[in-house]
Formats: sequence, structure tokens, C-alpha cells
Amino acid sequence: MSAHRRAVIVAARRTAVAPRGGALSQLQADELAAPVLKDLVGDAALPLDRVDHVILGNALYGGGNPARLAALRAGIPGPVPSMTLDTQCCSGLDAILTGAQLIEAGAADCVLAGGAESFSRAPIRMRRPTAPGEEAVPYDRPAFAPPPFEDPDLSSAAAKIAVRYGLTRKSQTQFAQASHAKALAAAPDLERHLVGNDDRMRRRDGFTRRLDLRIGMRAPLLAGPEEFGLSAATIACEADGAAGVLLMSDCMASTLSRTGLLILGGMRKGGDPNDPALVPVAAAKALLSRLNMTVADLAAVELMEAYASQAMATVNDLSLDTARLNQLGGALARGHPIGASGAILVVQLFEFLRTRENATEAAQDRAMALIAAAGGLGSALVVERFRSKDG
Repeated sequence: MSAHRRAVIVAARRTAVAPRGGALSQLQADELAAPVLKDLVGDAALPLDRVDHVILGNALYGGGNPARLAALRAGIPGPVPSMTLDTQCCSGLDAILTGAQLIEAGAADCVLAGGAESFSRAPIRMRRPTAPGEEAVPYDRPAFAPPPFEDPDLSSAAAKIAVRYGLTRKSQTQFAQASHAKALAAAPDLERHLVGNDDRMRRRDGFTRRLDLRIGMRAPLLAGPEEFGLSAATIACEADGAAGVLLMSDCMASTLSRTGLLILGGMRKGGDPNDPALVPVAAAKALLSRLNMTVADLAAVELMEAYASQAMATVNDLSLDTARLNQLGGALARGHPIGASGAILVVQLFEFLRTRENATEAAQDRAMALIAAAGGLGSALVVERFRSKDG
């Protein structure tokens, strides 16, 4: 990363997250993303033609370029290029990292980046016949690793983690219960960064609820043995949603007197496709080492909760203080719109640090986003509060 050009997040927005088939089910991924992009530019009081690039993550679109559709819907001028990238669950965070790298390299001064996903409107997937007379074969997901690598069902892999770490079904349910409780407590404050301009864009996550432990323990077992199994309460539900940030060079942000979050560094790592959920541990350790920091230096960690067992194992391996984990609630409480989830983590960090503007300790200014993806991928981002020279 250049010592002279750094990227700053000056605005962050997201839609509410709604379970598949719920409040957002009539909207395509680009339709979800468009109002996010539009509000980001509005929040920064920036002319649309000052945007240099649009980058969105998406995992289920099956082709095309949803970022371009979203940008045009949002009124971004036609000459501004748009790119969609797919690293599955890491997509939204990787889009932000890519936008930051463009700025650090001097290739852009202002980038809209994030992710969008509609489980409800995702294409139906089928493999074409290979010979006359054969029929097309439907499938739910593509391969994430080729032979001879293992390519496990992600729920089965998460169930093996629960057994390996001794994470009982009760402890996983209690973890999910805490996620819902945090999200409920934060809901009134979260409304200000949720976009919403009609009945289809509500300003509250649709899945969040008071999760009673007894009810949670009665949720259907979906993977793994009875004692350590994963249930509907401890797996993030399939969901629709979009999230994004407006990135500026630190020079541009200072010139315009903008405050926000300075990106200190990002890290992408690959690992064992057979054990994908724990790759973020390596990404976090490598990034913190590069920044000469420790977990204790972080006021907050936004960790993707695709599975309670995966999140709990990561907490264990990084010795995370759970008081600093997902303080506005996690994905177990809102759902998992795959391509958007990584970007949602960053929006949550932006909101959390913005509410702590009077913090004086250096540690209170820094935070991390962390997510795993199918195929053995992990991405991490560390930020700190940024105040322009004139701000």
C-alpha cells in the first residue's frame, strides 16, 4: 500500500436484510443495490460525475453485470465503469478491498463498492446436456473446489467444526440468542443507515427476534449429530439485501472536509477447501501482524456468522473478547445475503464507530471485518477513525 495515497470510507449504507421469500423478494440484486448507491453519493454531498468506478460483489447472479445495472438505475453517469466480482461470501468485502486498492494505486479517487444479493430472484441453475437426447440437469450450487480436493457441503463442514471444538447444540443456540439480543437493542440506531423509500424497502431487518433458548433448542436439526448439531436457529437464513460504501482518497476526503474510516489494510487468504470456515483466522493474524497490531487493539470485530459453530471457533482461535464482537448483532440475527454480507460487516463497523465519536483511547478508533467463503477463502479489513485536517 502506498504511503502517500490511502482510502477512506466516507459514507456507508445498506438495505434491511429480509429472509428469502420475504419483504424484498420482488427485487433483483441490482434493484436492491441502486438505492444504496444513490444514498451513498447523497450522504457525501457529491456530484454523481465525481464517481470513478462502481464495484459490487454478487454470488448468485449466474452471469451479466449487476453492478452496471445498479449503477445505471442509481443515475451514475454512463461513462463510469462498473464491475461485478464473485468470491462467494467474501464478495462484498472483496469489492471494498478492490476499490481501496484502486485508490491506493492512483487509479481512482472515488469508488462506490459493496455487494448485493437476492436469493429470492436468483436464476434457476441447470447444466446443459452433453449429448443428444439427454436432459438439462438442475443444481443448487456450483463446485467450489475440483478433484482431488474435498468440496464439502458447507453445513456439514460447520457441523464437523462443532464436534472438533466441542461446541454443543445448546452453546451454539446461546450464541445465536446473544446475536439476536444485540440486534434488537441496536435496531433503533441502525435505522439511520438503512435505505428505504417505499413499502418494499423497510427500515428494519426482517428476521431479528427475541430468541428464547427453549424455542431455539426445538429448532429442526439440519446437520451433524444430536449433541453438536446445527439447527435452523444456529445457521444464518438465506436472505436478500444490499450494502455499500463510498471510498475516497485521503487527499480528496481532506479537501472536501469529510470524516469516516481510514482503511489501514486488507488481507485475502486461501486455505483448505475442506475446512473453509476457519480461513479468516489466518487472514486476521496475517493482517494484524503486518499492521503491528493485536486483537486487543480493536474496539470492534464484525465477524460473519454464517454458522454459530464457525463464528465460535474463530472467536476461540483469535482469543476475541466477545464483548467486542458483532456489537450491533450478527448474521444469525439478520440473515445471509451472500454477496452482500461482507459489505454489511463494513457498514456495521461504520455505524458502530460513528456512535463512539467521543472515544479517546486509540483502541476505540480501530476495528476489523472478517469473513469466510466456500472453496477455502477468507478476507479481512482493518479500519480506524479518520478526521480530515479541516474536519
